[in-house]
Amino acid sequence: MPNTARRAAIVASIQAETGIDDAMIERLVHTFYGAIRQDPLLGPVFEARIDDWTAHLGRMCAFWSSVTLMSGQYHGQPMAKHLKLPIDAEHFDRWLALFEATAANVCPPAAAARFIDRARRIAESFELGIAGAGGVFLPKGTRYRRPDPEADRP
Repeated sequence: MPNTARRAAIVASIQAETGIDDAMIERLVHTFYGAIRQDPLLGPVFEARIDDWTAHLGRMCAFWSSVTLMSGQYHGQPMAKHLKLPIDAEHFDRWLALFEATAANVCPPAAAARFIDRARRIAESFELGIAGAGGVFLPKGTRYRRPDPEADRP
């Protein structure tokens, strides 16, 4: 079976199992980022870096399609875009809390479970990557806390 047909079969299988489709992904992404933009912790981080929300939301829909449906729509390097962000465990915890609440509110249970599982994996991976880029090795069960720049001042 050629790659295109194989990918289509995988997408169709996941859709049948979870109910996830493009409309659900779009609803989740737009609702989630609406909450992000209003959040006092995460909103400023995103607003400082995103100039074109329409383009960003389109990329995020393609990303979540690739992550949940294995659609191959997203082509990018999300880790590289996050490595220099001023974020740590607190930000990932808040991101996950908002994401999980949004998924639970806008998706049926099987779809929400798939989105949440993927979001948890992504958050853990990004947190480890950001820590590592900062020269911090996180032993299992340890969370990343950004160094306090004020702590080094006399």
